[in-house]
Amino acid sequence: MSDDANEPVRQVPVNEVLPREAAPPMAPPHDGRRPPSVTVIPLPPARRSTRLKWLFLGIVAVLLIGGGAWYWINGGPPPVQYKTAAVDRGPITSIVTATGTVNPVVSVTVGSQVSGKIAALFADFNSVVTKGQALAQIDQQPFKARQSQARAALKSARGNLAKAKNLAAQRKREQDRMTTLRKQAFVSQADLDVAETNFRDAQAQVEVSQAQVDQAEATLASAELDLGYTTIYSPVNGIVVSRNVDVGQTVAASFQTPTLFVIAQDLTQMQVHSNVSEADVGGVAEGKAARFRVDAYPKYFFEGTVTQVRNAPISIQNVVTYDVVITVDNKDLKLKPGMTANVTIITAKKESPLRVPNGALRFRMPNVPVDKKIAQVWVLAQDGTVRQQVVTTGIADSLFTEIDEGALKEGDAVVIGIDASEEQAQKKLPPGFEPGRGMR
Repeated sequence: MSDDANEPVRQVPVNEVLPREAAPPMAPPHDGRRPPSVTVIPLPPARRSTRLKWLFLGIVAVLLIGGGAWYWINGGPPPVQYKTAAVDRGPITSIVTATGTVNPVVSVTVGSQVSGKIAALFADFNSVVTKGQALAQIDQQPFKARQSQARAALKSARGNLAKAKNLAAQRKREQDRMTTLRKQAFVSQADLDVAETNFRDAQAQVEVSQAQVDQAEATLASAELDLGYTTIYSPVNGIVVSRNVDVGQTVAASFQTPTLFVIAQDLTQMQVHSNVSEADVGGVAEGKAARFRVDAYPKYFFEGTVTQVRNAPISIQNVVTYDVVITVDNKDLKLKPGMTANVTIITAKKESPLRVPNGALRFRMPNVPVDKKIAQVWVLAQDGTVRQQVVTTGIADSLFTEIDEGALKEGDAVVIGIDASEEQAQKKLPPGFEPGRGMR
């Protein structure tokens, strides 16, 4: 072969076609002659990467077609899933809750009508006292001095009265004498008039002195009464609940009587004064059963009866409540005055009415107008459709409401909510992967 590029190409016959790897090397001849020219054309290598490429493209095409078909079939909005509950029969208890304070049925406040220093105490906390028993003693020395002063003033007034009476008797005799002498013309008429005037003045002085005596007697009686008030007596039989004074303390009885003792007449009968909201007081009446708990016995319920619903409103920050009195038996003396009671008043109770969950009455279908004047529920039929049903409700508690009238029957499924997509996804998670309460 020539290395000249301009040399014309000669057509050389092909004797054999061998692969590139199989082409034998050209060995020089032994005799020194030039070997015959043999033309070898190697074949190109096999293209395996091209077949893999087409296989990959085919798989991708199949996946795309399958995904498009699935989206075509299932790509629309998911069907609505309703939360339902069954209409059934069962007990319903309508209640009213309130808070109140435990108090004795009769609680007497003992005070003092006079001012002074406490000299002695004869009763303490939890002391059992009887009517007329001495509870405390106020220093009597100032009151005894006033009593002695009033007695002296009375004696003086009585002496003045006696003196006035003697003077009146003297004036009477002078008048009689002047009257006799005037008849005999021994004295003038002027002398007789003076004698009569003096007698009338003496009579008036007697009346004044008598009034002074009466005043002195009243002053003495007041001093003796104040002296008697220095001893504080129990007005009823009971137990001393509170004592607000100590020996040596000075009490001042001015415009407001100071409270020295509080006596509960009978702790075996107690009352709970509860504040019921104006929205709930309509269902509370005398004779209704009530139960309550106190913090001292959280697992024990005390049974009582409503004995009074007071009409006087109690308004605190524009919140109006009414005082409802509940009487309870306290024979075991577990209840103590001042305890806070969590009261539950039973306003109505039925054993087996037709009922629906309260959530069914609160449920509102999206994009459906609501008439708040009527009660309605949504009923889920067996074919998956829902229909609106108007009902008339009765009593209710925290879970269920009674159905008085309507086309509902026992066993119907009423809608109480709609499953959101997040809730449906959570339901499909495998066991062990459910979100905790803090994540919801």
